[in-house]
Amino acid sequence: MEKRDSSKMNIAIIHPDLGIGGAERLIVDAAVELASYGHNVHVFTAHHDKNRCFEETLSGTFSVNVYGSFLPRHIFYRLHAVCAYLRCIFVALSLLFLWPSFDIILADQVSVVIPLLKLKKSMKVVFYCHFPDLLLAQHTTILRRMYRKPIDFIEEMTTGMADLILVNSRFTASTFAKTFKHLNARGVRPAVLYPTVNVDQFSKPNATTKLNFLSINRFERKKNIELAISAFARLHNHELNDYQCASVADASLTIVGGFDKRLRENVEYLEELKVLAERQGVSDRVRFITSCSTAERNMLLAECLCVLYTPKDEHFGIVPLEAMAAYKPVIACNSGGPVETVKNGETGFLCDPTPQDFCSAMANFIRDPTLAATMGQNAHQHVTDSFSTKIFGRHINTYLVDVARGKED
Repeated sequence: MEKRDSSKMNIAIIHPDLGIGGAERLIVDAAVELASYGHNVHVFTAHHDKNRCFEETLSGTFSVNVYGSFLPRHIFYRLHAVCAYLRCIFVALSLLFLWPSFDIILADQVSVVIPLLKLKKSMKVVFYCHFPDLLLAQHTTILRRMYRKPIDFIEEMTTGMADLILVNSRFTASTFAKTFKHLNARGVRPAVLYPTVNVDQFSKPNATTKLNFLSINRFERKKNIELAISAFARLHNHELNDYQCASVADASLTIVGGFDKRLRENVEYLEELKVLAERQGVSDRVRFITSCSTAERNMLLAECLCVLYTPKDEHFGIVPLEAMAAYKPVIACNSGGPVETVKNGETGFLCDPTPQDFCSAMANFIRDPTLAATMGQNAHQHVTDSFSTKIFGRHINTYLVDVARGKED
């Protein structure tokens, strides 16, 4: 594929944990696209499990450099934020002292590294803010609020030190302004760079489509996966007669999730979901798959009827893009990033985050399976036009080249 000419640069990307997830997918896509423009790209991280990662991190298109994997992720399941900061600081210091200077650095998720990286005045730093961390953390007790107060202050101050701030949606941009009031008062405005999906990896669906609803998400409570189980149970158990459709008895639900046995929440939540499926009488029709490969995920997408995306107020959500690129409609909550990516009634349905509303949307595809094919075609074209890797690559390359050259927005 021909790329426009641009200055070749040495680019460093810092990401906390190069596992499997939406944030990691964006970083991998950024590294691949920037390398395709001829840049020398090096990814720095504190953890990279070669048995649980995206295949591109092993291909040699860009280098992956791991520093600080010996540092703990938590201390007795507490102090996660402090440990994340320490791990990323170690990565940043390793970059500074063990590597020559880079033209520009893309820092992801953890902003505390920015002032360290700016010690080399020749280096410019772009920060990608997926969502303000202070909104993701708990502030439920006085002790936790005391613990989080300096961390939240550091997050805002260090974020504002970047030469350019990028966010993943207009929803996140508005949240950024409301959350970081000091930065907003100073006129700091992030630019929106939507994550992307490689549409070329998905082929047109064939006749093997099954009456299977597919959920893809990490096994974390904030992903609200129980909504998919409850909606499916309502469809299968309580509303079977209402829909007067014999085929609903053949419907199934597959729940695929990024799973890390090191994380207690992953282990506990998976067990909670299994118990929920058993309690609601659908355990024989719900299948759980942990950390499948990209090829396995693509096969599941090709065979499913549609994709259920259950997080509420998700700041972006890469799964709806992947589903639509794979010619599948999406049922998602009518909040956050999906409002910007899913066209309600054309490429899927945006619903209230209730089992009843999700169930009603699912019933549309049970009653008329051809609806999934029609919406799927619309969805694929929508992603191709607006969210392809080619568009993403052109935008991120322009941002980084302009910042490295000292251009102002």
